[in-house]
Amino acid sequence: MKKAVLVLLAVACLGIGSRLLAQLDPGIVADYDKWEDFLKTAKVVAQKQLTGELSVTNPWELTLEKDGVKHKALFKDIYGERVKGFKETWKGEIAAYRLSRALGLNMVPPTVEREFQGNRGSCQLWVDYWNNLETIYKKKLSPPGIKALYFARELCLQRAFDNLIYNVDRHQRNYLFMEDWRMILIDHSRTFGTAKKAKTELIYDEKNKENPKFIMETLPRPFYEALKALTAESLRAIVGDYLTDEEIAATMARHALIMAWLDNRIAKLGEDKVIY
Repeated sequence: MKKAVLVLLAVACLGIGSRLLAQLDPGIVADYDKWEDFLKTAKVVAQKQLTGELSVTNPWELTLEKDGVKHKALFKDIYGERVKGFKETWKGEIAAYRLSRALGLNMVPPTVEREFQGNRGSCQLWVDYWNNLETIYKKKLSPPGIKALYFARELCLQRAFDNLIYNVDRHQRNYLFMEDWRMILIDHSRTFGTAKKAKTELIYDEKNKENPKFIMETLPRPFYEALKALTAESLRAIVGDYLTDEEIAATMARHALIMAWLDNRIAKLGEDKVIY
């Protein structure tokens, strides 16, 4: 366990110093622990259940308040139910956040376990955003100048992360963007699959049915090194009890596929064309 903790600390430190890996507001990244405590202990002062076609898991929008700080959060308690053919679990929300934080990705808002109305579930810090990917495409918006490069690289990071957690539900409404084009990723209750396909295929590679060009084209070195350092032991230390042994094994099977894919791409193109 001591080795796992050391690996976890090394992985977490690799994301420091990279603008691309600081997608959440820097204040949030600097105070992850404080925001986690806020989400766990703040008083619920208002609540509204979200329903309809765009909220298939019927989560709750909570307004939390503590020590003069008021902030909204999203609470999900769905677990093991089938929604449109998918198995949903609030535990995936917490595991995705913890892994995003540990890898230095910083794209998933702080998310913790909390009880609400007698039910355990995930409580995620609400992010006020400028546009989601759906509205960006509808409005035909394009990132200006150097932000076009950031945008392209952010998409590669998202693909690598979703390959790892096996996120089969990354639709355009759960890519959130700030006005400076930083990307935030939400909605991870359909992640960490364990079926045969989830252990033998990547969502984003040349076999992608939607678009074979949706690949992990380039990745920043801090993320690449953090990913490379990940082991079953360090993953277990990161996610705790929120993933089962089977889910951890399936995640590490995908990890092996990702690293093999990257090794092959590096061998063909050269490391400087893949890792920056």
